[in-house]
Amino acid sequence: MQDAPPAALRPSLLRQLLGDRTALLGLLILVVLGLLALLAPWLSPHDPIAQDVLNRFAPPSAAHPLGTDHLGRDELSRLLHGGRTSLLTAVALGTAILLIGTAVGLVSGFAGGKVDGLIMRVIDVLLAFPNFLLVLVVVGALGPGMVNLAVAFLVAGWVGYARVVRGLVLVARHQPYVEAAHALGFGSGRIAIRHLLPNVYAPVMVLWTLRTGQLLLAFAALSFLGLGVQPPTAEWGAMLNEAREAFVRAPQLMIYPGIVITVAALGFNLLGDGLRDVLDPKLR
Repeated sequence: MQDAPPAALRPSLLRQLLGDRTALLGLLILVVLGLLALLAPWLSPHDPIAQDVLNRFAPPSAAHPLGTDHLGRDELSRLLHGGRTSLLTAVALGTAILLIGTAVGLVSGFAGGKVDGLIMRVIDVLLAFPNFLLVLVVVGALGPGMVNLAVAFLVAGWVGYARVVRGLVLVARHQPYVEAAHALGFGSGRIAIRHLLPNVYAPVMVLWTLRTGQLLLAFAALSFLGLGVQPPTAEWGAMLNEAREAFVRAPQLMIYPGIVITVAALGFNLLGDGLRDVLDPKLR
């Protein structure tokens, strides 16, 4: 017996994705920003936390291409290292949320009965709170910091994926190939992974790109409020907060991180829109 046709995993997907201008632009943006973040230790001209108070608010120069901040720290170095914190954290955290939500959704939709009922009641309770408010409540209980903020996003974020995956599994579990797999005595784990998972892959990946962009913005916003990454660690949202009081004197210190946050979020959204168009051309 053949497995369920994994439409989203067809070999031509990458070629189609690269042929879509929207997706290609988003992918290029994220690849460039990702490489800059990964290579930050080698690309940075200075230590991102090294202070030089005698060189505060220095204008752009050969030594400091984007100038220095209120503590004399090199702005370019902090932007590059801030990408490691902001961008890579958003991707890693978004992936963890995806895995948890997908696993819970698969179990809920496939098991049914009391298991499904219990999981859905938990999801309903969490969805009763606005997502951002729930994050604030968890951070308020645990305290500020990068780890606590990550825990807050995990608590609030998985329910969206679980709800979507559960709905897709409820539809797919009654397809003939799934019923045939049951009749042949295949185990539940094999059916879920080899027959159901390929059918939820496409919409979940589209959701991941869009939610990760939102996660990046929310992470930066909470760091801006002082609830996320703490000084002196470089992070784009925290850099906005640090530059706030010096905006009149050195507005570029807020403009630089604001631009990269916007561009990164735009990259995720463009990739998500392009991926959706490739996987479901009827939505074009």
